Amino acid sequence: MKGKPDTSWGKSATWYDKLLGEDDTYQRKVILPNLLRQLNLKRGEIVLDLACGQGFFSNEFYKTGAKVIGCDIAEELIEIAKKKSPKEIEYKICSSNKLDFLTNASVNKIVCILALQNIQDIIGTMKECRRVLKKDGEFFLVLNHPAFRIPQWSSWMWDEEVSVQYRRIDRYMSEDKVKIQTHPGTDPSKFTFSFHRPLQYYFKMLAKNGLAVTGMEEWISHRQTTTGPRKEAENRSRIEIPLFMFLKAIKLWKRG
Repeated sequence: MKGKPDTSWGKSATWYDKLLGEDDTYQRKVILPNLLRQLNLKRGEIVLDLACGQGFFSNEFYKTGAKVIGCDIAEELIEIAKKKSPKEIEYKICSSNKLDFLTNASVNKIVCILALQNIQDIIGTMKECRRVLKKDGEFFLVLNHPAFRIPQWSSWMWDEEVSVQYRRIDRYMSEDKVKIQTHPGTDPSKFTFSFHRPLQYYFKMLAKNGLAVTGMEEWISHRQTTTGPRKEAENRSRIEIPLFMFLKAIKLWKRG
């Protein structure tokens, strides 16, 4: 691909908004409760929802009494967010590596949910996050688990001999840029890019930009298999192989 890849989800804004409006999603059932527990938002705290999409999480953060700012590169998603949110939530259209609307050390917490894996300029993004965070400000990151969910290089497999469902990983250490459909199974012309990076990449990149990891969790699917001959094996693999990785990092006031 020549030029800069289009990593925006704007072309699938309507579909994505409808998806997050459903009740049984990973965002609602897995990510939201775990993230609110970790964020422990206080009334009046300023939280930046980086790559906020159509505002699903921004609206939930607002309910805690925090001051919420959401930003996304997709104009279509920001338009939906503004229509569905209280006027007190401030939304901006911008790239994650150019947060010019925010002054230095002005934000208590930054949240980036299932988006950093779709952002090409990680270095610029991390630099901007550190710049706008206050002293001891925190960065909260949720990713598709980079060790188990590798676009085009991982899959569920079944071993008939021992009746075990397992996760097959064909490559992991190599960084990769993968073209993916934004709405699987529909128009192939609507696509974005996902970037696979191994675990060490994220830890090193955070540290390089003055953000020290202080917490990590791995979150599993909530969806249980209730019928079928493989239900026990499928449920065992569900609770043993996490879908999501959570990282919490704090801004280092002085770089070591």
